[in-house]
Amino acid sequence: MENPFGRVSQLNLKTEERDGKTILEDVYFTAPFKVMNPFVKKDGSIQIMMMSASAGIMEGDRQEFDFHIGEGSKMEFLSQSFDKIHKMKEGEARRYTKAVVEKNGHFLFHPQPTIPFKASAYENTMDIYLADSSSVFTMQEILSCGRAARGERFQYRKYDSLVNIYKNDKLIYRDNTRYRPDEMNLEAIGMYEGYTHMANLVLCNQKKGRDWMDRVRKYLDSREEEAGGVTALDEDVVVIRIIGHQAQKLQNILKRGQLPMSWI
Repeated sequence: MENPFGRVSQLNLKTEERDGKTILEDVYFTAPFKVMNPFVKKDGSIQIMMMSASAGIMEGDRQEFDFHIGEGSKMEFLSQSFDKIHKMKEGEARRYTKAVVEKNGHFLFHPQPTIPFKASAYENTMDIYLADSSSVFTMQEILSCGRAARGERFQYRKYDSLVNIYKNDKLIYRDNTRYRPDEMNLEAIGMYEGYTHMANLVLCNQKKGRDWMDRVRKYLDSREEEAGGVTALDEDVVVIRIIGHQAQKLQNILKRGQLPMSWI
């Protein structure tokens, strides 16, 4: 299916550190993307918000994001609105994201939740390259079951998401998600279990110890409207997964675990 924008839609951001402050060294984007002027935080890091002139992700869309976080620089990337994956007749949409985080760089990838509409099909691939153990990366994502209020629970055709994280060119984390509502019961145990939203938080090179993870588990166990857990992997990777009924509540929960805040 032909890309309605006539070419691949791109967003490229490159940062560097100067005198303790992060600046955008290079910015490039094509339709429908735009970025707001950086918001500078007190610690010298920057927050970048992406805007889109499109109503959402359409059939045939091809998108590419490229982030290069320079040595010692710190950036948070977020989107202005929910990613709405619209109904598609036969084709699908694809997005590829590449991020390089140099030594002592910090990158928080924090897009808004994703809503796959009825009959939509979407493929998302991410490759994250961390220079070494000083390269800090945080990724937050929330995927809904669809437009539940309109009776569209798990009525999309497919949702694929492949995330690869490398450190020193060694693969340290892979999440290969392949949802096919026509072929699997996404309401079942081990899937959404009757909930409507699933949140995923990945923390790399943040030295979260056992005491911190115990506090996370205790906090999640105290939640009456959500369920979740935390897993520690090799190479200093921690993954938190939570299921719930409202995107806003899951966003608020995940914010407790983001840098520079610690979970209480």
